[in-house]
Amino acid sequence: MYNDLFSIGPFTVHGYGLMIAIGVLSAVLMTEYNAKRKGIYSEKIMDMAIVAVVGGFVFAKLLYLVTILPDIIKNPSILANVLDGWVLYGGILGGIFSAWRYCRKHDMPFLKLADCAIPGVALAQGFGRIGCFLAGCCYGVHYEGFPHIIFEHSSYAPNGVALFPSQLLSSLLNFIHFVILMIVFKKSKKDGTVILTYLMCYCVGRFAVEFIRGDLERGAVGILSTSQFISLLVFVFTAGYIVYRKYKEKKA
Repeated sequence: MYNDLFSIGPFTVHGYGLMIAIGVLSAVLMTEYNAKRKGIYSEKIMDMAIVAVVGGFVFAKLLYLVTILPDIIKNPSILANVLDGWVLYGGILGGIFSAWRYCRKHDMPFLKLADCAIPGVALAQGFGRIGCFLAGCCYGVHYEGFPHIIFEHSSYAPNGVALFPSQLLSSLLNFIHFVILMIVFKKSKKDGTVILTYLMCYCVGRFAVEFIRGDLERGAVGILSTSQFISLLVFVFTAGYIVYRKYKEKKA
């Protein structure tokens, strides 16, 4: 695949950047759309979405730097490369944390607004993984069966090698996830249900997809990849919170 889609003079449109931009825009617009459906309309909703996006990018970069800390110690010049290297889990957790802080500061209902925003996050991830496919990052394991992809011009994936298209599988799962979350959003009556559904489903899906990822530089914790380790932690924490919330409902 080609990451450089086309050029206009000195300006080149990259597939990865374009898909990220489409994803971010779709997430922000979806947040506004869902908020209106819930009867919530405020300029601060858009501001919250933008704060969450910025916070997500910052945390995604920071978590990536943590995973390659030994390499940074050996070669500090790695820090100069600010455009490459992101950990999606850092973006998710950072975005949620940033939105929570914003809502708390402006006395806004975080869980209600998070439910409005989180389907858009899954949608954005679907577009983002298409960008990964175009660039060749987040590539899959060596696989010569059907389907497979052979990159010829990637700066990330090994070129000339048959690989499983893990990016496209992740994209498909994210789009399915988006549909599920929108159904839950329409039917749920308790604030927080959508975001809890997102966390549970994403953790399971990400844990499974990691088995077919071939980019070893994403780090590891024991026998698990960094993302699998984080998936387990987030899944346990989310499941525990769901149990606690149901327990409080029964006692109320």
